[in-house]
Amino acid sequence: MHRTSRSPNRRQFLCGCSAAVAALAGSRFNSLAFGMPGAQTDTLIVVFLRGGMDGLSLLPPITGSDRGHYEAARPGLAVPTTGPNRALPFDAQFGVHPSAAPLRTLYQDGGLAVVQATGMAEVNRSHFDAMNIIEIGVGTQPNGTSGWLTRHLASSPTLPAGAEMPSLSIGDLQPVSLLSSYETVNVADPNSFNINFGPWNWIDEQKVALQTMWNNDSSWLHTSGVQAFNAMDLIESNFDEGYSPSNGAVYPETDFGDQLQIVAQMIKLDIGLQVATIDFGGWDTHQGQGVGPDGYLSGLFDDLSRGLAALYADLDVGSGAANFLQRTTVTVQSEFGRELRENSDAGTEHGYGNVMLVMGGSVNGGQLFGSWPGLSSGQLFDGTDVDVTTDYRQVLSEILERRLGNPNLGQVFPGFSPGQNLGIVAGSAPPLFRNGFESGSLGDWSGHQS
Repeated sequence: MHRTSRSPNRRQFLCGCSAAVAALAGSRFNSLAFGMPGAQTDTLIVVFLRGGMDGLSLLPPITGSDRGHYEAARPGLAVPTTGPNRALPFDAQFGVHPSAAPLRTLYQDGGLAVVQATGMAEVNRSHFDAMNIIEIGVGTQPNGTSGWLTRHLASSPTLPAGAEMPSLSIGDLQPVSLLSSYETVNVADPNSFNINFGPWNWIDEQKVALQTMWNNDSSWLHTSGVQAFNAMDLIESNFDEGYSPSNGAVYPETDFGDQLQIVAQMIKLDIGLQVATIDFGGWDTHQGQGVGPDGYLSGLFDDLSRGLAALYADLDVGSGAANFLQRTTVTVQSEFGRELRENSDAGTEHGYGNVMLVMGGSVNGGQLFGSWPGLSSGQLFDGTDVDVTTDYRQVLSEILERRLGNPNLGQVFPGFSPGQNLGIVAGSAPPLFRNGFESGSLGDWSGHQS
């Protein structure tokens, strides 16, 4: 950084500082939560597909009576079972969209598991309400005072004490899952993560002065300021602009690919990254959804699957403490699925049940988990949608407990009693009680509320 010909006065100096802290501390969409440098911890990456991803196109039925119901409801949008654009089989009953072929490879190699018919305990077809309900994680209300990831970070016994960057956001806005996490720092681009506000560039001496000023108080604003500068120092010292992915991994040249690559690099720094969230939007396909390789939805599936495959390969290096893939779990979910029937605009309307993907080195992959409800008229929710048989919090609870070592699930998801673990990930549950039930005992969630 360098000086310019114009020097800031005290008012400009303070205004610039406030702008810096506001930009660094406020966020909404993509975030990372860090521990202390040198700390080794499992990492949870939460990928949220904003807009309501059509799980029936990603993983369509390919045989049996459900195939007949699927084709009858989607004469123009059903993924075919023959020809060059046919669904690729996962098992005897379900296939995967041809544009998501890398997911099939991950599945066959044991790195990817699929949880069927997941969702909220009660249907809500509003994008914003449904997203908020999932990210708050408390009952069926779209409003709350904190997000489920915030409560995990606050209750986790495995998060290092005195973490320099407990939460870092890549993007402009903070996800609701990190609501009330005042430690969150914004980073739109790690290569330009510095203070460049106003008609001047801040120099190192001024940054030290700002850090000293913010250290003189303990309010949330001062704490956020200190947090921002500490994050700046850590990223400037460690982030490599010339990063080369391992094992020949090639990330898509898209926002999603760039974000995954940043997460991979941060994991490899071994600075204690425990939680990362990435948003991937554009999944609201009311019209022109498409079927073939040139269709709109096909492009999204291609980006998603190639990105996940690249991340998996990139982290698949080393062994023991350096086995990053073994210490990483990725979940992929959307706020709801789409209706079984296609609409008159070659698209689909907001639905209910959907699929969740779980990927990682400690995932019991190559399996379909959960109970498939079926697609006959009597099996559909409200006669239109895939029903929900597994609460999404059941999946997340198992990962938090078995991979991140957090037994305090009653604090993370108040009012929710996890049932018996599905066995999606390897690991031992901490020998503590959760929500009044012993670890591994059957909870009391029995399905949606109509």
